[in-house]
Amino acid sequence: MPNPFSRRWWWTTLLVLLGAAVCIRLGIWQLDRLEGRRAFNAHYLAMRAAEPLTLTENPAGLDLTRMEYRSVILTGEYDFENQVALRNQYYTLNGGVEQYGYHLLTPLMLADGSAVLVDRGWIPAEGNDSPAAWRKYDLAGTVTLRGWIRLGHAAPALGGVADPPLSPGQSRLDFWNAVNLERIRQQVPYPLLDVYVQLDPEPARGGPPFPYQPAYEISEGPHLGYAGQWFTFAAILLGGYPFYLRKRSAEAK
Repeated sequence: MPNPFSRRWWWTTLLVLLGAAVCIRLGIWQLDRLEGRRAFNAHYLAMRAAEPLTLTENPAGLDLTRMEYRSVILTGEYDFENQVALRNQYYTLNGGVEQYGYHLLTPLMLADGSAVLVDRGWIPAEGNDSPAAWRKYDLAGTVTLRGWIRLGHAAPALGGVADPPLSPGQSRLDFWNAVNLERIRQQVPYPLLDVYVQLDPEPARGGPPFPYQPAYEISEGPHLGYAGQWFTFAAILLGGYPFYLRKRSAEAK
């Protein structure tokens, strides 16, 4: 077999080694994604199996940010003056028609004067272009709600656009691209919990807001198979290259 690092072959050898290294790195990346998927599945299943957490005030000593997807029971009064809307939300109405709208996010005042932001669900965009229009969905008095804990985000998933900074003279944003709790708490006059709550769906509900919770597939996905493919490609490159060199050498004789 010719020397793969000779002047004639070293460029080809370098390309083969680089190709194999890329395939191995992609295989490791897929294994990392598999571990992330397994960790999410374990956390999600543990939280869904946990007893519902009852919140009537800001819980002392509990890190709610470690409890995403846990069921929660809330009691308090809504503050409709400081509610906001989440853009780019769709809902499938009766008849299978998907309609554009918003999710209405309303602070729920707890007994100790703190609040938790509640995703009350979907409302249509038509006729709801201002906070004043949202007041038709007000629900007065003390309410007890059921939902699950969610974490806020500075920007939407999948490369979405972050919310713009406030313009000069602007004190608040009414429409948001993401549930950015760090910024939303800056425009409310009371402490806001580090998580928000998505209400449980109500299939029999006759009108908006329609509560919504995403569905998650609890599986390991295709990552292990993809990792195996990338490692196989690397093995083909590294194992097949010597045979290629021998063949070319024999043809040259």
